[in-house]
Amino acid sequence: MAYTPIDKSDDYFNTVLYTGNGSVRTITGVGFQPDWVWVKDRSSANYHYLYDSVRGNNLNIFSNDVSAEVNVTTGQNSGGIGSQASDGFNIVSGLINTNNVNTSGNLYASWNWLAGNGTASNTDGSITSTVSANTTSGFSIVSYTGNQTNSTVGHGLGVAPKLIIFKNRVRSDGDWIVGSTVLSSNWSNFLYFSGTNAVTSISLFQDTAPTSSVFYLGTNNNINQTGSGIVAYCFAEKKGFSKFGSYTGNGSSDGPFIYTGFKPAFIVLKQTSASGQNWQMMDNKRNPYNFLNKVIYPNLSQGEDTTGTGSNTIDFVSNGWKSRGSNAQHNNSGSTYFYMAFAENPFVTSTGIPACAR
Repeated sequence: MAYTPIDKSDDYFNTVLYTGNGSVRTITGVGFQPDWVWVKDRSSANYHYLYDSVRGNNLNIFSNDVSAEVNVTTGQNSGGIGSQASDGFNIVSGLINTNNVNTSGNLYASWNWLAGNGTASNTDGSITSTVSANTTSGFSIVSYTGNQTNSTVGHGLGVAPKLIIFKNRVRSDGDWIVGSTVLSSNWSNFLYFSGTNAVTSISLFQDTAPTSSVFYLGTNNNINQTGSGIVAYCFAEKKGFSKFGSYTGNGSSDGPFIYTGFKPAFIVLKQTSASGQNWQMMDNKRNPYNFLNKVIYPNLSQGEDTTGTGSNTIDFVSNGWKSRGSNAQHNNSGSTYFYMAFAENPFVTSTGIPACAR
């Protein structure tokens, strides 16, 4: 039984869909003041726009690109995400319009996470960090300045994170780095979030897993360049709310079932045993019913892919999800896959009552 302290998952993570209107506006309906906002144009090829409250207003980065952080009001013609709002986020204009995240008539998806709704200085590590942390949901946003030496950085979660996504805010060629205990227990492996690479084995994290207070940095420029601001999105696994794991594909329409302990609201997948496959994002708002065939690729600018058929998709179920085809992006025979998942609701609530099946 997956008992959980979080019975209402959308108090901490929520997907909100909207249709662009071409104007400066506030997107509402998130249900909380989000500290991390990720927006993608579903209708056309456009960058993924990511904002967080720790880096600050108007500063966006892009999951499909290795370029540096941009102030979208002064460095982009077509704007982006400006700031958080009490029930959502604000869209701001660039030098000309808001079309990067708000083209009139285009469909958009936004994924929103709650951190701490405020920041604190953290001196747990050898590098002082600025942290917004939510210990209930196991999510923190960490900003620090690199020093090119073996170091530690405080993350504020109180338990060891199982997944951290890093981005150098300054480098014009700064790869997104994904470290996780799922990839290697001592963090000797990692993935590139902005590419299709297989898992890579280079010592980025001193071959040392994070502790309940800090994560470890080697001297790689992507995560610890001298003088560069770095942002790290840290996730600790929380029963009934979040799950980070791996599975092996079987190449069958009766694909593997992945137990999470909750009905998923959002999953991200990546084949790790070979190069060439994109990252994938699926959620319960774009596909409220099985099967899930509407896929967005975090490493690509292209619009939403809806070409999947019933035998080449996945199903969300009450306690996990199941692959329904042999598509190499999620179920190639013998291939290994990494996933991150967040809940719609737990399989069993904190009071021991089963949640409804999908």
